[in-house]
Order: sequence, then C-alpha cells, then structure tokens
Amino acid sequence: MTTEGRRRPPGQLVAALLAAMPGLVFGAATYLGLPHPEMPPPLAAVVYGVAIIGAAFTLSWGAEAAQVDISAGLAIALLALIAVLPEYAVDFVFTWQAGQIYEANGGQCVPLPGGANPCSLALANMTGANRVLVGVGWPLIILVASIAVWRSRRHGGGESATTHTDGVDLAPAMSAEVVFLGLATLYSLTLPLRTSLTLLDLAVFVAIFAAYAWRLAQAPAQEPDLVGVSAWAGEKPRRARRAWVLGLFAVAGLVILATAEHFAQSLVDAGTDLGIDQFLLVQWVAPLASESPELIVACLYAMRLKASDSLGTLLSSKVNQWTLLVGTIPLVFALSATTFDGLPLDANQRLELLITAAQSLFAVALLMDLRLSRRGAALLFALFAVQFTVSVTAGAAVNRITILVLSAIYVLLAVGQVLRLRRRVVRTVRDGFATPYAELEQDQPATR
Repeated sequence: MTTEGRRRPPGQLVAALLAAMPGLVFGAATYLGLPHPEMPPPLAAVVYGVAIIGAAFTLSWGAEAAQVDISAGLAIALLALIAVLPEYAVDFVFTWQAGQIYEANGGQCVPLPGGANPCSLALANMTGANRVLVGVGWPLIILVASIAVWRSRRHGGGESATTHTDGVDLAPAMSAEVVFLGLATLYSLTLPLRTSLTLLDLAVFVAIFAAYAWRLAQAPAQEPDLVGVSAWAGEKPRRARRAWVLGLFAVAGLVILATAEHFAQSLVDAGTDLGIDQFLLVQWVAPLASESPELIVACLYAMRLKASDSLGTLLSSKVNQWTLLVGTIPLVFALSATTFDGLPLDANQRLELLITAAQSLFAVALLMDLRLSRRGAALLFALFAVQFTVSVTAGAAVNRITILVLSAIYVLLAVGQVLRLRRRVVRTVRDGFATPYAELEQDQPATR
C-alpha cells in the first residue's frame, strides 16, 4: 500500500459514516425544528437503527485505536464500554420517558398507546441485549473460531494457543472479568425479589464496576494488534492519532445523541402501526442495532484465531452491561421523575430479570475453568433459542411458565458446574481478585 493510500480514510470508515448520515440529518432536523420529510415509523426505525450501527462501528474503531495510548486492561474495558454506548442511549431514552410518565400520573406507569408499560420498556432493551450477548454472541464466537481452525488446517496451519475446534481458552488475566461478572450476577439474583430498582442498586453496581476498572488498571500495557480502520488510525503519529480517535468519538456521539430517542420512539410507533407487540420489538429488535457491531468485531478477532481476545471483549461488555448499565437505570429514572422512588418492577419485569440473572449465573459457571467449550456454547444457545421462540410465538401465560422452568434449569446447571470445578473455582476467584498480573501472564495457555 502506498503512503497516499494510507492517508485516505478506509472504505469501511466511509461506509459507516455514510450509513449514519441520514439518521443524523433527520434527527438533527427534528430537534432543531427544521423542515424535513416525515417517515412512516417502520422506515424511521430502519433509518435511525442503521445510523446507530454506523456510529457503533465508528466508536469501536476509535476505542481500538486508543489501545496504543492506554494499558491493555483499560483498553478492553474502554472498548466494551464504548461498544455498548448505543445501547445505553436507547435504554436511557425509554427510562427517561418512563420517569416523565410516572411523574405526570402521580407515581404510576400508565400504559402507552398500544398497551406497553413504559416502565417495562425501560428494562426490555437491557434484559434482551444481555441475553442476546450471552445466548447468541458467545456461541457465535465458538462457531467462528471452529471455522477459523478448520480453514487454518486446510492451509497447513493449526490451532492457536487459545483457539481450538472444541472450544476457546481465556487467558488467565481474564479471571477478573469472570469473577466480577459473577459478583454482579450474585447480587442481581436479588432483583426479582424487589418491587423496584432503586438508587441503592445504583450504589452497589457502580461500586462493583469501579472495583473491576481498578483491577484492570493494574494490568501492564501491551502492544495492540490492530486491523482495518483501527490500524489505519493507530499507525498515525501521536498527535494525528489522538485527533482521529477524538474525532471518531465526537462524530459517533453526535449521531447517537441525534438518533437514539427517535429510534426508540420509532420502534414503539412501528409496533402500534404493524400490530406487533411493542415489548418484543424493544427487547429483541433494538439490541440488533446496539449489539451487532460489537459481535461483528468479535467475529473478526475469532477469524484471526484470536478467539480469547474475542470472547474476552464480549465478556467485558457483559460485565459493563450487568453493572454500570443496570445500575444507572434507576438514576436516570429518578432524575426524570424528580423523585427518589425506584423504577417500579411488575411481575413480568421481575421474571425478565430472573431469567437474565439465571442465564448470567450459568454463563459464569461455564467460564470458571477459563474455558468455553463447544458443548457449553451449544447449551447456552439452545436454552436461549427456546425462550426466544416461546416469547415471540406463545401467549403470556406460557411464556411466564417457560421463564420459570428455564431459570431453574440455568441455576441447577450452574450449581452442578461449580461443584464439578470447585477446586478450579477457588483458583479463578483468587486470580481474579488478587493475583498480580505479572504472575498471571506467566501462566498463559499452551498451544495444543
């Protein structure tokens, strides 16, 4: 590649920005009161959703390029945090609307046109995205990694130190992600017993995330392995690199601010117009916009036989979502409703929190030996597929029974896995909380 070629923005970056522009233009015009064509809700949901996807890719590339200037542990956490910013934006829009409705109706969440409970929508995107990330994202990494190993063998290569045909090994340094996710999950199991999500939950979840970030900050800096747009930005001189990274963050942030509210409202309106349940749209369709770029980036890592980094990124994102995102929801609600009341939880919301927490518990148990096997990944996907299918095809009563049964299965499987690996669990917990990173790096997985 010539010097001139390297100076030009890569085609992927141009495509992402072009995908984001229509949503940015329409969203900004709406906020500023400028004349613009009115779009039907289904089309608006597509336009704004595509814009969020473009912004999410831009954010991910900027975060990866930032790894040149910050420690490896913080880089992974930053990438995970930034990758889920679109989800934060969409979730906060629903939470803010719920708070305003709650205040306007004397402390009650009055159903929206179409029958959806605004307080339930505030949690729908969060619980759906968490379950998609684990139930689809983690198994997808195993599938892509297996294909990558098969292709490598066809060309005379083989497995890598962490990527095998029968599973993916996590680096010992990723014990922190596993144990802090486990800590957050154990606390989240109390949420289905509550009638509201409160500011106390905010304090607990933020404290867990802060401890997690502090632990990662102890990791030494490493030379990042960048590709594509992130490599193009990361290879620039320091001043130009930092300018591009900040520029990518700024542009993506503007797109998200201009489109998140319209995307959320368009989904609700589209459900009303098309006769589709609004809750299902928010729970399963919205995460496609917020999670798809992250999953694609993770798959690219897996295709390069770096499935440990790939799974580690999704694991860090799960920690982020299950601590900071869940914890800040009651804060946004309190600010919107100008009250210290917590976000009300009805029976359906508590069930959604139950199955999300139960799935997370089983996922943590699977990783207690720092390995996700093909069998474990298949089980995660199968259980997710059952609940997803029931939620979109069966009635409310059947769905509630299915959630209770699957939650019990998740918990029983988790307990069995922990008992089976009880000696390894002690070591993983110790490594995650206290073992110096220098010692963990000496215990890297060996190539099979």
